[in-house]
Order: sequence, then C-alpha cells, then structure tokens
Amino acid sequence: MTIALTKDVLQDDVAVSLARVMAAANKRAKELGIDIPQSLITIHQVMADGLFWHINYGPKDYIGRRGGDLMIEVDGNDASIKRVLHGQ
Repeated sequence: MTIALTKDVLQDDVAVSLARVMAAANKRAKELGIDIPQSLITIHQVMADGLFWHINYGPKDYIGRRGGDLMIEVDGNDASIKRVLHGQ
C-alpha cells in the first residue's frame, strides 16, 4: 500500500520517528515469524536513558489465551532494535 504523505506530516518529528520505529519493529517481527496483519499491535513510549518505544505484537483473538506475545524495544533516535522479548 502506497500513501503519499503531506508536507505537514513529514514535518512532524514524532510521526516520522514513529514510522521509522514501526518499520524496524515490523521487519524484525516478520523475521521472527509474526503474521503482522493478524496481530493486535500496541505501542507505548518509554523515557528511560533516552527515548524508546515498546511495540507489542499479540493475537487479535486474545480472549481465553495467555502469553505468546512478542515485544520489541526500539530506540526512538536511530530506530535500532534494543531488545526482543518473547511472551511465555
């Protein structure tokens, strides 16, 4: 899917940074066998020794299920993967 981004979106530092972070996390998730379109994705920001984003990939049909999530921690400054955690 190709979407042309408007000038105001490209000037939004948080939006551009988050897009880079999501692209890096999605790439790693795919490498680890995650079906991204079938995942419920949550994201939150952490300010601990810098700006980090935690991206969590879990099943969309999570009711009655436990564990199995994948959490990827990505540096908000350079979109490098810092940590990958697998749920039990």
